Amino acid sequence: MSFCIRTATTADLQPIYEMAKLTGGGFTNLPADRTSLASKLEKAAASFASDATEPQDDLFILVLEDCDNKQVVGTCQLFGKVGSSWPFYSYRLSSYTQSSKELDRTFSARILSLTTDLEGASEVGGLFLHPGQRAGGLGMLLARSRYLFIARHRRRFDDRVLAELRGVIDEAGGSPFWDGVAGKFFGMSFQEADEFNAIHGNQFIADLMPKHPIYVAMLSEAARSVMGVPHTSGRAAMRMLETEGFAYENYIDIFDGGPTMIARTDQIKSVRNAEEAWVSGIAKGDTRAMVSVGKLADFRCCYADIGITDQGITLSRQAADQLRIEPGASVLWVAR
Repeated sequence: MSFCIRTATTADLQPIYEMAKLTGGGFTNLPADRTSLASKLEKAAASFASDATEPQDDLFILVLEDCDNKQVVGTCQLFGKVGSSWPFYSYRLSSYTQSSKELDRTFSARILSLTTDLEGASEVGGLFLHPGQRAGGLGMLLARSRYLFIARHRRRFDDRVLAELRGVIDEAGGSPFWDGVAGKFFGMSFQEADEFNAIHGNQFIADLMPKHPIYVAMLSEAARSVMGVPHTSGRAAMRMLETEGFAYENYIDIFDGGPTMIARTDQIKSVRNAEEAWVSGIAKGDTRAMVSVGKLADFRCCYADIGITDQGITLSRQAADQLRIEPGASVLWVAR
């Protein structure tokens, strides 16, 4: 079987919707709501068609397609600039130290502060791979294809890129962090708030969330224990992000407490190491790589065994067919 990354179109609504129903909740960027997903695909179509030369409120959606049967089995997203339509909120975890001379004691307390520090950054997210395809490095293909897309369209992205990982969700679909913090101010369950945010945006957070710092020691043990901890299904994603150069800098999601990972765009490994080359011929090589071609709506990406020559690179006929190219084409590639 062969797989290829391509740009999503409005015709992909049904398979993306079917995947959204499998997420189990907590995927704000992939809500199981047809109307919301249709709007996202329309926005992506406008972003792919735009000729902007700087970061904007863009949304780019990519899908992983089985080239043999044209079935969509995965998806991922890129956001050009967060915080444009409504504020981009995070909790920042920090320390506050106080001393008492009379008691001869110093206390250091951890506090959560509501912040918009990350506004203006670009974001990678919305990654979901069908459970039946979680083998053979397809998750990595989905994840890293986004960085080749960024490298190809560098001016459309900020100097910082963030990735929000889903936090811990219990067997009932609830969030210990939400129950211990925000849930007390909103009168709704985590699932209700998550669905509302995915469909209507997070202005309600600005309206109702307390603006003063929250002392972590006053939270329940259940809430404290999951701050900055990814969902079990997101641990591999966190490791992949760390390999690319992302780091956890004490910012967490306001809904489920999951960690927000941050990287300098030009220091992301797959962006920094991406090389442009001409396809000099059709021949399988001995270097396993990810190869991309095209810009915006014409972007495609797949795995390929390439050969590196003085004239450029060679790649197999299968990879050339997946990318829809012939010798003489310009590609962007990075070693796997």
